[in-house]
Amino acid sequence: QVQLVESGGGSVQAGGSLRLSCTDSGKNGSSWYMGWFRQAPGKEREGVASITNSGRISYADSVKARFTISKDNAKNILYLQMNSLKPEDTAMYYCAAGRDYYSAPPLFRSAFHIWGQGTQVTVSS
Repeated sequence: QVQLVESGGGSVQAGGSLRLSCTDSGKNGSSWYMGWFRQAPGKEREGVASITNSGRISYADSVKARFTISKDNAKNILYLQMNSLKPEDTAMYYCAAGRDYYSAPPLFRSAFHIWGQGTQVTVSS
């Protein structure tokens, strides 16, 4: 069973950087893709970036050229490098994993079946 634990959140000023990590303590190969989602207060949870086991990547338009998703398959750790952070990036960030057939790495919530507890990211202006 996949168990996901996020870390690396915190408070940073606009323009700063953070790197989130997600450790998958479950069985290797049980998920076909992993991703990062975020949810700000009063808003829907939205997909930020996702990556397949083969390395294909999708990004939300709002984070392209600022965020980078990567995965260390040997250590089973998912990363999200966030640069040039903006106040609107403030949210709870969740790591997720899924196993299904899609033509591109998915960014919609229903594609993911395993979720972490989240890590808070706060960006001040």
